[in-house]
Amino acid sequence: MTNSQPEIVSYSDSGTKEVSKTSSAESVKLEMGENAEIDASLERRTMRFIDWRILPLLALLYSFALIDRVNLGAAYTAGMGADLGLAKGARYSIATCLYFVPYILLQLPGNLVLRKFGVRNWLTFSIVAWGVVQLAMGFVPTWGYLTAARILLGALEASFFPAMVFIISTWYKRHEVQKRLAIFYLISITMSGISPILAYIFSLLDGKRNIRGWAWIFIIEGTITLFLGVLSWFFIPNFPDKNTFLTPEQTALVLRRIDEDRGDSIPDKITRSKVLKHLRDWTLWSYGVMFLCSTMPAYAQAYFMTLILRGLGWSKTASLLLVSASALRAQLYVYLPVLLANYLIVPQIATSMFFSWLSDKTKHRGGFIVIQALICIVGLCLTAFSHNGYVRYFGVFLLNAGNSGTIPGILAYASNNVVSQSKKSVQSALTVSMGGLGGIVASTVYRAEDAPRYLPGLGVTMGTQGLLILLVGITHIHFRHLNRISREGRLKEPLEGQPGFFYTL
Repeated sequence: MTNSQPEIVSYSDSGTKEVSKTSSAESVKLEMGENAEIDASLERRTMRFIDWRILPLLALLYSFALIDRVNLGAAYTAGMGADLGLAKGARYSIATCLYFVPYILLQLPGNLVLRKFGVRNWLTFSIVAWGVVQLAMGFVPTWGYLTAARILLGALEASFFPAMVFIISTWYKRHEVQKRLAIFYLISITMSGISPILAYIFSLLDGKRNIRGWAWIFIIEGTITLFLGVLSWFFIPNFPDKNTFLTPEQTALVLRRIDEDRGDSIPDKITRSKVLKHLRDWTLWSYGVMFLCSTMPAYAQAYFMTLILRGLGWSKTASLLLVSASALRAQLYVYLPVLLANYLIVPQIATSMFFSWLSDKTKHRGGFIVIQALICIVGLCLTAFSHNGYVRYFGVFLLNAGNSGTIPGILAYASNNVVSQSKKSVQSALTVSMGGLGGIVASTVYRAEDAPRYLPGLGVTMGTQGLLILLVGITHIHFRHLNRISREGRLKEPLEGQPGFFYTL
């Protein structure tokens, strides 16, 4: 059951009561009063309800986006490589790489039209459409058709992740958002961590109805996505000012919290000149390159871990199951840090949720991103330079444990330092689209001829972590300088055009 928009009650000259509905900032403020104190108990209940209403659903949907995006490696291992001749030349890399061309190019346009078409309509269309494409991939006769399907899949999934980040960031204060982004992301990758197990189970249908096992992977997972897409139309949350699941009093509270934090609870109009102005801000591109660096380890593990394990002599079954174990154990490190003492050489390793909580608590981002990037480097070094297969596999655990916190950290870092929904829309799309380049790089530097150690690919991935640390340092120095001269009154205008705003370091 949904709730109506806030109402304004007025009276005509004749005394007739008139009721109008509106979603403007002025109307919702009437619900509480301009200077009224926020009810702390109501605030806690409301934010807890929002957490449960938004985060699990968006995480579930994104987990299937991840599964559909990266199941190519599992299908390859399950026999698709031999059936479609993907081992010839660079066919596998081409099929993997071309997905990211439309995925990168269409993210910004997709995010800009999110409000025009409506969150529910746009995202439901995207999910249903890519579910159909995923299902159709089970019937491709040649690698050319597979590549075409991957290109279409990239186009349809392009706006999904930036939309998730954009929506979540509009609901919370700046220094509440990293915990929420981390929860959303960790639930997503934990659920998608079962993808190799699902792929193995579905591949056991090999020969049923004269359909190969790898084809069943696409058919069944595409059908599940299609079903979720239809259901999602009824439950996908909208932006705060257009939501239908809160009471008018709760909506007023949420919008007031956002206005007091950064003054952009109600969207500004998106125009061509604004978009071009936002794109001239070099820090938005810096966030994008940071995100590219952070996604490289994730894409490398997702696409090529089965190939690495096969190169170490594992069977098809063991490769699929061990990839899943790696992802799931890394998440155990996230949620149960006490297990680290039992499984890792490092005496203690901070988890993604711990860093997110500490980052929100201290209102600091950059330093924690650097620490987690260093954890990734340790894992990459073990994977690259050890001659023991089990130690290399153990390195993947460290890689995942560090990387799973870097990604939400960068997303929060970027979101915190942007004001206005038009700029936030551009920022989230640009950041995530640049991250897609990590997928292109990963698909080309992890080559079959480098098996079983894949040193060039692992070396490039280590280099991206070093670049990430450098960019965080440069951005930190820049923001610290601007904050200082703003406090000293040496700027003609307030930072980001918002009085009292200072950048999060």
